[in-house]
Amino acid sequence: MEPSSAHGLRGRLPLSARVLVLLVTLVVSAGGASGTALFHPRDILPALPHQIAWPILNTFSNSTVLLPQFVGTVNLSSPSVSWEGSCFANNEAYLEVSEDGGILHIETSNPHTWTCMDLYIFVTAYSVTWDYYFTARKHSLDINKWEDGEVEYFAVTQKCTRGCGSGQNNVVPFASKSRPKMLTGFQVQLCVCYGFTTSASGLPATMMLEIQPTRYDFLRCSSGGSNFRINLAAADFKRQLEVKKHGISVFLMPSGMLGTVQALWDVLPLFSNTGWGESSNIAFLEKHMGAKLMKRAGPSISNFSVDDIQSGDFLALSKIRGRWGGFETLEKWVTGAYAGHTAVCLRDDENKLWVAESGHENEQGEEIIAVLSWEEWWQLQLTDEAHSHVALLPLHPDVRAKFNNTAAWEHARRMDGKPYGYHNMIFSWIDTEIDNFPPLIDTHLVMSVMTIWTRVQPAYATNMWNEALNKRLGTEGLDLPSILVESDKRNIPFEQLLARPESDEWVYSDGKSTSCVAFILAMYKAAGLFGSLADSIQITEFTIKDAYMLNFFENDMSRLPAWCNAQNTSPLPYCQLLGEYLMELPEYNTIAPYAHMNERCPTMPPDYERPAQC
Repeated sequence: MEPSSAHGLRGRLPLSARVLVLLVTLVVSAGGASGTALFHPRDILPALPHQIAWPILNTFSNSTVLLPQFVGTVNLSSPSVSWEGSCFANNEAYLEVSEDGGILHIETSNPHTWTCMDLYIFVTAYSVTWDYYFTARKHSLDINKWEDGEVEYFAVTQKCTRGCGSGQNNVVPFASKSRPKMLTGFQVQLCVCYGFTTSASGLPATMMLEIQPTRYDFLRCSSGGSNFRINLAAADFKRQLEVKKHGISVFLMPSGMLGTVQALWDVLPLFSNTGWGESSNIAFLEKHMGAKLMKRAGPSISNFSVDDIQSGDFLALSKIRGRWGGFETLEKWVTGAYAGHTAVCLRDDENKLWVAESGHENEQGEEIIAVLSWEEWWQLQLTDEAHSHVALLPLHPDVRAKFNNTAAWEHARRMDGKPYGYHNMIFSWIDTEIDNFPPLIDTHLVMSVMTIWTRVQPAYATNMWNEALNKRLGTEGLDLPSILVESDKRNIPFEQLLARPESDEWVYSDGKSTSCVAFILAMYKAAGLFGSLADSIQITEFTIKDAYMLNFFENDMSRLPAWCNAQNTSPLPYCQLLGEYLMELPEYNTIAPYAHMNERCPTMPPDYERPAQC
């Protein structure tokens, strides 16, 4: 690791480099007559040698500055929006909207240095763009049209026989799923009074429509009885209404261009399947969660007996490098869990040991629910390049006595081969409107990420959140923009929609959706471990941490197999089977089940304080 202290730089840099750093510092300190510094060191870092630039940049940035910072929404309901940027102290924006597009006006002033720059991302429910500014003046971002790609038009010939009432608008929204198939010459009589404009007659309006066989969203007519024909870009009109009301969300990259590059340098190694990736994941967890990963005294593979593993015993796993290691690190950070994956043990009628898990990767590269023999499953852990860590959490004897092994096997066989539960994965984490998001993350950023991802991989977006959001609205098939429009019509803020609890009874397009931990807890439910509370607990609301906090597990260390802590200098209340580092699970085995458990729980790092009965 490169030292960031002055002493570290002095010890590693040649004399000429140290002189250059000193000069940079003096110039920056001097500033200009107006109080604006000539430049900041990070403004000129690209011109400096790597051995100088990188340690300096390390002192200014960390991985969290990679997250865009929401500064405001620019719409037509307010004259302008103001904020302070990283470079420019004063920034003001306002929006002009036309039928064909619009202009976002941004004025920047009072830069902190003469050479700094602010980097922005602009997001609506339909699109994403970005821009950067390094001069103090008025800027404009032109929006040529409201629809990306080809716009589908439809043609309407109509006659308005009467006008609309006072306070109403002559716009007709159509429910596409309920309408009949459109054919040329198909006619329907409709009342078109809707919205907010006025007409002369003040009477209900009807019109005759001749609709061409193509898509549409909205129709418009003016008052009076004349025949006319209009061509309307349906998606454009819908988007224009959305932008006028909801505006454009403005996000600032708080560390500018170079800081963002440095933040990427901090985050990308999390997904590297190397020693560098492993050390990066460990450093991230220590920095952002306060987790202390200590190396085990003995070998990474414990000398354990499979005979001590029984049906219902819980397996907590953690990976610290590679693709899944990086993903698990971020999941741990936002949820407070000290494990990133789970599985469960089962013994069959012949006492053969099996492992059932949601998230097994099959030969086609798909994540599915699978039941594997212990031997096959264990070999996968031993050969996992992500350096898998595995802990065995034995059930408490009283809980084990309740465990209905037959019902558990029925659940496992019924779910075997079904897809991993991506649909509700993020919704087990989001329980509240604001208190589940680490600093610099909020619902504005969440919605923007959803928008970006919807554009990049629409099928992935449908799998991850569109179906789940439709469930929360009681709708089907709406894409993300339509979901936002529908929730707005019902006066449901997006943050409230995200926080609505999942239901175990919801069936998605590919069946019931269960993540790794939801699959196990659904099995526990079927096996009788939740007792009379089963109908009042939604296990799809549980994170991995919520699961291992249940008081289902052994609480007497003297009853653990002797090998459990034979190699640990710090005894654990469970048995670690694999891993170079000690697997600690804070708040393990501490909470009894209760009705509506984990439906309103915050997860704010680094303390992850949890109110009682949340």
